[in-house]
Amino acid sequence: MATFVDRVTLHLSAGDGGNGCVSVRREKFKPLAGPDGGNGGDGGDIVLVADPQVTTLLGYHRSPHRSSKNGQPGMGDMRSGISGETLELPVPIGTVVHDERGEVVADMTEPGMRVVVAAGGQGGLGNAALATTKRKAPGFALLGTPGESGDVSLELKTIADVALVGFPSAGKSSLIAAISAAKPKIADYPFTTLTPNLGVVESGSTRFTVADVPGLIEGASEGKGLGLEFLRHVERCEALLHVIDCATMDPGRDPISDLDVILGELERYPVPEGQVPLLERPQLVALNKIDVPDAAELADFVTAELEGRGYRVFPISTASHKGLRELTFALADIVERARAERIVEPEPERIVLRPKAVDEVPFTVRAEGGEEHRFYRVRGAKPERWVQQTDFTNEEAIGYLADRLAKLGVEDGLFKAGAVAGSTVVIGGDGGTVFDWEPTLTSTAELITSARGTDSRIGATSRPTRNERREEYFERMDAKAAARAELEQERVSGLWADEDADDADPFSGEVERHHGSEG
Repeated sequence: MATFVDRVTLHLSAGDGGNGCVSVRREKFKPLAGPDGGNGGDGGDIVLVADPQVTTLLGYHRSPHRSSKNGQPGMGDMRSGISGETLELPVPIGTVVHDERGEVVADMTEPGMRVVVAAGGQGGLGNAALATTKRKAPGFALLGTPGESGDVSLELKTIADVALVGFPSAGKSSLIAAISAAKPKIADYPFTTLTPNLGVVESGSTRFTVADVPGLIEGASEGKGLGLEFLRHVERCEALLHVIDCATMDPGRDPISDLDVILGELERYPVPEGQVPLLERPQLVALNKIDVPDAAELADFVTAELEGRGYRVFPISTASHKGLRELTFALADIVERARAERIVEPEPERIVLRPKAVDEVPFTVRAEGGEEHRFYRVRGAKPERWVQQTDFTNEEAIGYLADRLAKLGVEDGLFKAGAVAGSTVVIGGDGGTVFDWEPTLTSTAELITSARGTDSRIGATSRPTRNERREEYFERMDAKAAARAELEQERVSGLWADEDADDADPFSGEVERHHGSEG
């Protein structure tokens, strides 16, 4: 049984960037000749490429997990790491790429079209690249950032000029085999065609492609049969050719009712925004199997009614090739006119300057968690990337991160959001890095949080007067005299004895001076 896959989900993981190197150059008579650590290599990207030689997504259905190479770490002697190779994934022309949210990322309509679906990580800087006039010998390097990972959905929408539509066993596969070099499977039972077939037709000087869409039945737009799965392959066609079986033996079927059913399904099928509805596109009718006498008579009977509806009708026979030449020339004329309408003068390439917005905010600070478990979340491309590049086992690297965040204004943003020293700060989304914030102080004024017109530093301290200092001195002397008297009383009562008590009295001189000052 033929296998055809036109929808697949890819699980992508781009390569990580390599870490920068910490190294110091050593030469004879120069044990510390300066930093020479190289940068890490960038991780490899994952790129989708529209390839005319690829016709199905079957390979990705069987192996949906794809990853690119990591960047190599930097080395000493100013040697940078090798970047990971870009992984190119060829896809058929007409593939539509959707992200995890279902939004269209790219529409691969042109051969050679490329789109990066997972960017590799950025390599970290070595200590040689981090050296400045103020920091001549950095003892740290930046880590490489991880590559992007996630899922993308690929949906194949066949790109053809003409689509053959009709009931099962109407002869669409036989028709495409008769007018092109395609070799579809042909049998005398319904739903023989399980995959869209493409054929290239040459009519005079015009070459165009024809798509054989699997048979439609009533209710195909609602998911019945195979029609819903393959109606998307009709979206990109310029014209529709209704292939009608005039020799059917099914009761209740005739060319007019068959055409009405197909038109109803095409009308109910929603096309993407910006595209022409299916029924508003050029349409032709081919009355097939006129090599059968009864079919030829029925074709003559219904031709007038179909032409009265505005259709160009072509009685044909895929077995005897009768009427095929006229049909192909009519299709070629429609295709040529459609191509002429699409031809526009190429616009000259313009240089677009996109200056940085004046009010662009490089980060945001938001308080979360409520009153009891409040924390402050910082989101922004730069802060999140800087945190990923920091080696938290190196104190110097942590200080460098603090300097970068302060220079960007993150600390000011935290202060304005209400954060205080010791507040919990999360940089990044779910699973981000958690800090206990300790603000960097450049002056004492940063700690002043009192109301306007007041200063908590004024009034917190006062200079004592002369009388206050005198009273404090007398109180201290009186306390020493009381302690001396208590010790003397304990000695007299026999609690302890000290033969050298008179010689070792520490309070005697001070007490005499104290009493002398009172007189």
